[in-house]
Amino acid sequence: MTSQTPLKTKKKVWFILAIVIILLFVALLLWKASSSKTIATTQPKNTATTAPKAALTVTVVQPEQQNWKQTFTANGNIAAWQEVVIGSELSGQRLTRVNVNVGDEVKRGQVLAEINSDTIRADLAAAKASYAEAQAVLADAVTNNKRIQQLRNTGAISAQESTQYQTSQATAQARLDAAKAQIESNQLRLAQTQVISPDNGVISARTATVGSLAQTGQELFRLIRDHRLEWRAEVTTSDLYKLKQGMNARIFSPDPAQPAITGKVRMIAPVIDPQTRYGLVYVDLPATQAVRMGMFVKGEFDLGEKQALTIPQTALLLRDGFAYVFIVGNNNRVAQQKVTVGRRLADRVEILDLPANVKLVASGTGFLTDGDLVTVAKDIPDTPLTKQLVTTQGN
Repeated sequence: MTSQTPLKTKKKVWFILAIVIILLFVALLLWKASSSKTIATTQPKNTATTAPKAALTVTVVQPEQQNWKQTFTANGNIAAWQEVVIGSELSGQRLTRVNVNVGDEVKRGQVLAEINSDTIRADLAAAKASYAEAQAVLADAVTNNKRIQQLRNTGAISAQESTQYQTSQATAQARLDAAKAQIESNQLRLAQTQVISPDNGVISARTATVGSLAQTGQELFRLIRDHRLEWRAEVTTSDLYKLKQGMNARIFSPDPAQPAITGKVRMIAPVIDPQTRYGLVYVDLPATQAVRMGMFVKGEFDLGEKQALTIPQTALLLRDGFAYVFIVGNNNRVAQQKVTVGRRLADRVEILDLPANVKLVASGTGFLTDGDLVTVAKDIPDTPLTKQLVTTQGN
């Protein structure tokens, strides 16, 4: 019995120690669990108090009011102010000479072509001979009539004979007048054997050829009067009412090396083409080699200056066929807004439906979406590093 007592005592001590160790281990686990809960409860507060990171560092601009020239473009043909058709007034005579060609500049009264005149000269000579004969007959009739009228007062001849001599004189006078008219007719025909330029200008077309038979009314040449061209602009009905006589217009040559031509509106057509719904505007052009008759060119009309609310081209975002800008709010968050674009000049764009006192993202709009938080460049230190970060993604 005495030998077993120390053994039992040792077992009780080890058992108590084991229990104490287990209790300490459990207490340690409980302490760690409570510490983790405390960290978990305090973590959201730290996250909530941390500021969100900006998506982009940007510069801002405000729309500017500027005086811009108001213009609109149109297309149209270059045509002659007046194109004269020059033809033959004779028939059945051959062309013996053609003195000009297409593109030649001519003066009023210049001989363009000549028609064979031999037959007409012969007819003129015959008419002159008939005239001389008629003159002689008339002189004899006048002498006889004068003598008979003197004898009539003496009663030597009858009144009937006196009347016959008077009639002979009148007939001789009529024949003389007919011969004179025949001379004038042949002289006119002889003059018509020379095809004369009716005005100054340039030959635009030629159908006359040596040896061909001229026919009355046949076209031989076409002449651009005074070398004067005009632009016949095709303008829509709505734009037609913006134009007035005397306004300036600039016409652009198909050759980029040629400078623009400045013309003036001479006339606005009183009717609209029912097929195309366009009206013609006639613009006088100065003498130039930049455009030629028959060209289809573009031009623009100057409507004067008009106020425009403009922004830089870089502040405009084109997406899905529409134009947008990003407005920076007081909380540095951007709001995407759809806008209507007007005129363009150099690197600026007119906006038709935007307030003038808003702040817009100046560039880098392609990296932004509606509601993004941004850092405005003027609010951060002006250092080379921050300058490099402008219009680049913050992350």
